[in-house]
Order: sequence, then C-alpha cells, then structure tokens
Amino acid sequence: MGVRLRGPAAISVACFAIFGGLFVPVMSTGFNYKDALTKSLIFLEAQRSGKLPPNHRLSWRGDSALEDGKLANVHVDLVGGYYDAGDNVKYGLPMAFTVTTLSWAAIFYHRELQVAGELRNVQAAIKWGTDYFLKASSKKNRLYVQVGDPVPDHSCWVRPENMKTPRTVLKIDENNPGSEIAAETAAAMAASSIVFRLSDRPYARRLLNKAKLLFQFARTHKGTYDGECPFYCSFSGYNDELLWAAAWLYKATRKSMYLTYIREEAISAAVTEFSWDLKYAGAQILLSEFFFEGDKSLETYRTHADSFVCSVLPDSPYHQIYLSPGGMIHLRDGANTQYVTGTAMLLDIYGDFLAKNNQKVTCGSKQFDSTRLLAFTKQQMDYLLGSNPERRSYMVGFGNNPPTQAHHRGASVPVLGPTEVVSCPMSFVNWFTKNAPNPNELTGAILGGPDRYDHFTDKRWTSSMTEPCTYINSMAVGTLAKLASHLA
Repeated sequence: MGVRLRGPAAISVACFAIFGGLFVPVMSTGFNYKDALTKSLIFLEAQRSGKLPPNHRLSWRGDSALEDGKLANVHVDLVGGYYDAGDNVKYGLPMAFTVTTLSWAAIFYHRELQVAGELRNVQAAIKWGTDYFLKASSKKNRLYVQVGDPVPDHSCWVRPENMKTPRTVLKIDENNPGSEIAAETAAAMAASSIVFRLSDRPYARRLLNKAKLLFQFARTHKGTYDGECPFYCSFSGYNDELLWAAAWLYKATRKSMYLTYIREEAISAAVTEFSWDLKYAGAQILLSEFFFEGDKSLETYRTHADSFVCSVLPDSPYHQIYLSPGGMIHLRDGANTQYVTGTAMLLDIYGDFLAKNNQKVTCGSKQFDSTRLLAFTKQQMDYLLGSNPERRSYMVGFGNNPPTQAHHRGASVPVLGPTEVVSCPMSFVNWFTKNAPNPNELTGAILGGPDRYDHFTDKRWTSSMTEPCTYINSMAVGTLAKLASHLA
C-alpha cells in the first residue's frame, strides 16, 4: 500500500469575515503545516520516472520507463524526470515550471525549509528534474521536450511500471523552435543553479552554463511550439517565458546583458494569474526585489506586481479574480488549485519584500501592507487543507476526510508483477471506473479541487477535480514552509 502518513492535522472551526461581499474563512490555526509540507514533497516522489533511489519513500512505486530515448530512434538517454499528473507522459514545459518554482521556494525559504528538516528533500526533488534536463539538452540548440504519446497513453489505464504504450520522443531545434519550452527550461536551470551554488559548485556551474545556452537559443530562434498540445498549449505565447528566464539569469549572474534585455527588449504586461502558461506576474515580483534594492529602472515591474496584488485581494477596489462562496480563488476548472497555490506563493514572497522595505501596495484609495497579503495567502492554503464549506482536505493523506480516488494511474492500479500484461480496454473496467478508494495512497497530492461553487466530487473520473499536478505542489512548498515556521 506504500506510505500512509496520517498526521495530526486537525481541523478547527472556521470563522468568517466579509471581504468584498464574500464570506471568506480567515481563522484556522489547527493545521499541521509541517506535516503538509513533508507530504507535499512525498507526492513529487510519486511522480518520478526512471530508476528510483534506495531512499524512495513510496513502496508502491517502482522503476519505470528505463528505455526512454533508446527505443525511439533518437539514441539519447532520456531516463528520469517527472510524469506531470495522473498519466505517464513526460511534458517538458510543466516539468521545467515545476523545477523553477520549487527552486524559488528553496532559495527564498531556505531557512524555513532547513528548520522543517525538508531542505534536502526539496533539493533532491529539484535535482531529479535538472539531471533529466541536462540529458535532454546535451546538444546545443536541441532540447528534447516530450517522451510518450498522449493518445495511446490516455487509452490505457496502467501503472508506469507496466506500461507498453509508445514512448514517442519530441524535440525542438533550430528548424523547429519552441521558445516557451527553451526559455522555461533556461529559467529552471538558472534558478536551480542558485540552489546548488553552496553545496555543489561544479553542478551549479553546469546548470548555469546550460541556462545561458538555452536562453540564447530561445531568443535567437523564436517560435511557438505546439507539439505538446492539446494538453500544454502555451496560449500566452513566449514573451512571458523570455522575461521569466532573463529575470532568473540576472538573479543568478547579475550580468548587465540580462538586465539590458529586461529593460530594453523584454515585453511585460499586467496580468491576473500565475501558472505554467503565464509567467509575467512571477517575473514581475522577482524583478521587484531588485527595484526595492535600488534599481529604479525596474519600476514598471514593481507597478505590474502591485497591479497583480490589486487584482487578487478581495477588498481591493480593483479586484478582478473570482472567489468561490467559501473564499477560494477560481479561474477555471481543471487543476484550478494551481492558481490557489501559485497566487499564495507570489503574495507570500511579495509580502516579505514589502515588509523588508517598509512598503505598501496602493490600490486606488486603499493601501495594503504585508500583513494583509500574508493573511490572504494563509486563508487560501487553509482552504485547501480543510477550512472550506465541505470541511475536507484537498491534499491526499492529510487532514479531515481527504480525497481517496485521485485520478492517477499509479495510485489507482494495484501493484502488478513486472511482466504482467495489462489489457488496455479492460484496464478502465478493472480500475478506472471502480468506485472504491485507490489501493495506493498518493500521499501529499493536492488535487484539482472543487468547482467555483465549492462543490467537490471524489471520483476518479471527475478528473478536473481529482487529478493532481506536480506544479500545484511545487508552488505550495514555500508557503507551507513559511506557515510551518511561523506557527512552530
């Protein structure tokens, strides 16, 4: 059955305050955030592809996809990396975004993660991704961006350890550019290089050198790549990823060439969301740190960061983001909780910038200080952990009445022998449509979550509600570490 970590995560009765006409739960101090943090990282281990290490914490997961890249006439070692969600395909864009945001948490919440005893696990999670990216980008101006064919993969409900579906390999190069994926991978490599700078300088140097090359590739061979459609089409285009990558490269190197690009070439825009597709708000908040340190040429980015905050806070006169009756951010069905954890991450980090520099966000006639931002992020995370109208946790294995039917092949299919042949048509009858708890607990997975009215159906086939994604969790790590530290 694997790890079943049932921690003492208690649910307290929610109190409610009125913000912008909505009843929003703001009090719930009974959550064991350290336990939630630990479990959120265990979920990332459940998503690992390749040869698992001896200290792997989920006994029901095994080695998988050990021939990736070798059987597709490309003769490249593409073993490793992460499955993005409940299927068995490795997508480059969300995988890189997962590593970038996880690296940001490791950098910004280094002390809190260390105190919680999770810094090494975060670093290991990052390295699982960066080791794969080094393989995928081994040749200049070429990046392997996907392994697996989603059509046959989605036609077979089978564990990755037993899959026989094609491991098709897709790449971008000078003739087939993909600036979004190249730039996001550059951001991941640059951010992670900062993480490993003190513990493994040669490795950090390799990552940074690769980040520089990937950014240059993304910049000089501009083009949108749609090979990961229909699942990861970049509707926002590639300008946000180019800005995001340049911001991380500037933070990692402090070289003027990246600052010049940010000032003179990069495109920025005021936005109301942060996600695997749309990175502007993340870049703006990242660059605001340099503005607060004295670089007034970056004032536009601080202004856009303020605009993002004003669009999110429910008591702001410029509020634009829909909140459910119970107070949850809801942008769209399908992995909606990524907007919850992503917004919480950005407001948490920006709130700390404001506090450090004695600044406030001005939204028309109102001003908001760091305390207000941090209270909102806590309310959003508490909603996911159990302070919501359904009085249930949306993290598997945590808190009160957590989900038991995650839309996830590995968790919902019993452990089978390595040579056991699975009938794809019967796999849906045997496991997918079986109305029973998964035989393997997908510990720590934050699922897609309830609809815009706070309604949730814990069924495997309601994938918009019950499917997990790596980037939902990666963006929760920093906020959980901070909450664990403040309430320790």
